[in-house]
Amino acid sequence: MSNFQIVLTGIFIFFIIIGVVVFASLKGNSSQDVPTIVLWGTIKEDLFNKFLTDFNLEQATPLNISYVQKRPDTFHQEFVEALATGKGPDAIILPQDLILKEKDKLIAIPYTSFSQRDFKNTFIQEAELYLTDNGILAIPFALDPLVMYWNRDTLSGAGFARYPSTWDEVTTLSKKVTNKDNAKNISQSGLAFGEFRNVTHAKEIILSLLMQAGNSVIGLSSKSAESTLDFYTQFSNPTKETYSWNRALPQSKNFFISGDLALYFGFASEITDIRTKNPQLNFDVAPMPQSKNAQIKATFGTILGFAFPRSSPNFNTAYSVLSILSGQSALLKWTELTYLPPVRRDMLTVKPADPYLSIFYDSALIAKGWLDPSANDTSMIFQSMVENIVSGKEIISEAITRGSNQINNLITQ
Repeated sequence: MSNFQIVLTGIFIFFIIIGVVVFASLKGNSSQDVPTIVLWGTIKEDLFNKFLTDFNLEQATPLNISYVQKRPDTFHQEFVEALATGKGPDAIILPQDLILKEKDKLIAIPYTSFSQRDFKNTFIQEAELYLTDNGILAIPFALDPLVMYWNRDTLSGAGFARYPSTWDEVTTLSKKVTNKDNAKNISQSGLAFGEFRNVTHAKEIILSLLMQAGNSVIGLSSKSAESTLDFYTQFSNPTKETYSWNRALPQSKNFFISGDLALYFGFASEITDIRTKNPQLNFDVAPMPQSKNAQIKATFGTILGFAFPRSSPNFNTAYSVLSILSGQSALLKWTELTYLPPVRRDMLTVKPADPYLSIFYDSALIAKGWLDPSANDTSMIFQSMVENIVSGKEIISEAITRGSNQINNLITQ
């Protein structure tokens, strides 16, 4: 460790201690005496404020957080502009797809303050996206894993006693339940794979398949990536027995809600929306299918963490306050309110009785993410790969090589 790093670590620890002392000294005082920190994020304002209110009801000293909701598509630009004018927030809620864009603007919590071993023992594997050579970029807070929703009536009617757990079983099921006429018009589909524009979460599904195959996404030119794209795109090929989807069909989520799609891959957070839009739909939830005899189990997950700008005027207080929200009692409130699994390993060891939440807990343990250099740009790259393969414009290896180069260019920009 260089002299500069030693000094920086010492300063960091000093401010952490000061923050804890200041916060502790305020216990017993009115909430008006507690410093207010400004937090930016893309979580809905009413949801986060409800969570904070519920949590504060059980605290001797309520946490004063002024939460400001921002749009995902403008968050980065607003954050950069605010920092440039000296009006940035004390902290932000950092998703994994903004880590690369924002990391140079954030304080890395040194491992001398929170060791890498303690971090890995405390939080799920996907949270390790926040680890850098110099420290921790964010304190994990929330996770939303990709799961499989399945139509119980459709599967039962086709003679399936349980949901598919492997991709081989998914393929067999899809062939049996997909209904199409002689003109290849699909009235009922088993699986919405093969296209991009009308497959809800297509990029996240493909990323899940790549991760299961052991592919890092960066450097896609590999046999595992080719087999992944070959598997995914076959379902939109009308000449194949597996044909079950085409671009003329509605969005896959809407098709599932209408009862015409047997399997839908969506996030855990979507369960309430699905229930609300079709209360009569007889569906259940299962983990993301895995490859048969696969060594790596994985599903894509979106993770959020509390991060601190280098220019934060109240870093010590912000760190002390938001660290509390990554504790068991706060995350239990978050799970009760959102129906999402916690990010802490110690909370995932006790399986809940709720049949849906138990699946979400299992999914949290195998959730993985990706340091996306630019969410919109990479979505266009994946869309182009899929559509060029399906249309025959490119063979799979050509599409993957081009896409890999484009992704690498985004990372090195």
